[in-house]
Amino acid sequence: MELITSKVVAIALFLLIITMIETLAYSTRISGTRVKLIATAMSLFSTLVIVSRFSTMIQQPLTAKLIATAPDLNKLGFIEDQYRILIGVTSLGVLLGILLFPTFINIFSRAIIQLSNERGSVVATFLKQLNPKGIKKIIACFRLPKLTYLSGITLKTIPKRLFIFNVIVSAVFTIGVLSSLYASMLVPEDYAQAALMSSGIINGVATILLTLFIDPKASVLADRVMKKQCDYVFLKSYSLTMISSKFFGTILAQLLFIPAAYYVAWFAEWI
Repeated sequence: MELITSKVVAIALFLLIITMIETLAYSTRISGTRVKLIATAMSLFSTLVIVSRFSTMIQQPLTAKLIATAPDLNKLGFIEDQYRILIGVTSLGVLLGILLFPTFINIFSRAIIQLSNERGSVVATFLKQLNPKGIKKIIACFRLPKLTYLSGITLKTIPKRLFIFNVIVSAVFTIGVLSSLYASMLVPEDYAQAALMSSGIINGVATILLTLFIDPKASVLADRVMKKQCDYVFLKSYSLTMISSKFFGTILAQLLFIPAAYYVAWFAEWI
């Protein structure tokens, strides 16, 4: 049986878009600081995060279906290979988001101003761009990444603990669903549902850590830059830290995938 099927390709494209959106969401704070509408930028950031999280919930049953169609011979190894391909696709999604980062800083700057003019209506903001004039303006926002973007960024301006913390959180997010699905094949049938439901706990803990220790720091930093209490380079360093650590988190996920699955399997039987 082929390893890369049409279902794997469909899920991979879905994951690519989700991961790219999650990566590009980090550019909203820079855009908000540029146009001095940080609260509106945070609203746009929250919308993008909610969309990506909801998309992950849709992706879960699609990914679970791969288990049902896997051959009985060496089923564990076959599914592991397919899931590792999907983890690799998340790394590609982050890289694509990094390449489009300068472009979306410009796009989100326009979107934030438009969102403010539309009094917070995301739908109206989106619909107003669905015309030839709006599409031309979006295309005109395209920018390739340049080394000049990194000017002023040094090891001193990069929050190192935040980098390490987000590598771990990103790795957990990447494998939360996949490890739980794989764990459902490692336990007796009576415990399979418990293993499947564990993905919510894993991703939930990662979300709480993200909310408690990462997002507030970013918001405070953006406010300080707006009030000119802090140099703009620190906000750029934060964005670079978040997107680069997210990429390394997806690499770490390859190493943690199987150990995490066995941990989930143990937890499912223990509870």
